[in-house]
Amino acid sequence: MRACSELGVPSVGIYSNEDRFTQHRYKADQAFMLSTDKSPVAAYLDIDTIVDICKANGVEAVHPGYGFLSENEKFAAALESNGITFIGPTVANLNQFGDKTSARELAIKMKVPVIPGSDDAFDSVEDARAWIADPANKCSYPVIVKAAMG
Repeated sequence: MRACSELGVPSVGIYSNEDRFTQHRYKADQAFMLSTDKSPVAAYLDIDTIVDICKANGVEAVHPGYGFLSENEKFAAALESNGITFIGPTVANLNQFGDKTSARELAIKMKVPVIPGSDDAFDSVEDARAWIADPANKCSYPVIVKAAMG
């Protein structure tokens, strides 16, 4: 919103009922409350309502902020299909890099150094322990366990 203000571009914000007194609501040139029938998190994840607000108010571009929908390819695609620019990665990038397994595969293919890790997900803790114990995998404790998505 500060960048928009400095460029003379009007800004629009959204907020949940619980965030009605937060700074971002008052920094925007226009601000719209999301559904009060939903929890704050559910309101901020309501893609259809957010796109409807954008369309009804002539919003040309959306910066998704951080978290919530900032890495959601469905949100970026919904904006794109309605002629609204998603300020962030492309839908294709979000699809590829939202899945850490495919992102890792691409990094390896492009010869980007990656830390040692498994090529596939484990079905159980026992499978993970067995993989770590196998000297061929060049892995030792401590290890980091990371979800493939999210």
